[in-house]
Amino acid sequence: MVNKKIGLFFGSFNPIHIGHLIIANYMANHTELDEVWFVVSPQNPFKEKKSLGNMYDRLEMVNLAIADTVNLKASDIEFKLPQPSYTIDTLMYLAEKYPVKDFFLIMGEDNLIGLPKWKNADIILRDYKILVYPRPGYKESELKNHPSVIMTETPMMELSSTFLRRSIKDAKNIKFYTPDKVIDFIEKKGLYS
Repeated sequence: MVNKKIGLFFGSFNPIHIGHLIIANYMANHTELDEVWFVVSPQNPFKEKKSLGNMYDRLEMVNLAIADTVNLKASDIEFKLPQPSYTIDTLMYLAEKYPVKDFFLIMGEDNLIGLPKWKNADIILRDYKILVYPRPGYKESELKNHPSVIMTETPMMELSSTFLRRSIKDAKNIKFYTPDKVIDFIEKKGLYS
């Protein structure tokens, strides 16, 4: 039996938007992956905690956004691990919990540039394949030609969760930036306003 190939798309998803969904859908359908898991980070060591929305709200928004897809899943795996979450710790935990799955990392070119600063970056590069999506305006990483790195032709989009939060705060219409179910959830809970 061949192991299932799972792409791990880590992020705050604060909130999830159409750019995240396009990246995940591309990775699940145009690469060797069988599934993409949105790994909702309770706390990214490089981000300020107070700027983050409630992790359960962010997880619920991911679930709402991908409700009708078979090869995209939401994961709260990091909610159960010590915080802040380090990618290597999550990878080790998942490898132990799911020995018949092969895990890949999905990251933007901007993260690839910063990868050498990550905890145990050498082990990540040694043991895992990394699928990289282009980010507009970033210079190429020196790791681009590393044997573990696969550069993809994922469609590029300049849309950020920061832009979405600012738009909500300024009472601007966010239709089409994120699925309607997510917009309804944000409005119902009064998030980001």
